[in-house]
Amino acid sequence: MGVTIAPPTERTCERCGRTEHWDEEADGWQIATEVGDVYCIHHWDINGTYVPIER
Repeated sequence: MGVTIAPPTERTCERCGRTEHWDEEADGWQIATEVGDVYCIHHWDINGTYVPIER
């Protein structure tokens, strides 16, 4: 029985609304929609409710 860790593929800033998605080719986060506040210290919506473990 193996366990797979599934990292998030999308994230949204709870402060300014910036949305990003994970780009496999770039191996990094890319802006998906609007830039949001460029001066925001982003607070991503990935918290204790996100479960990265798949069985």
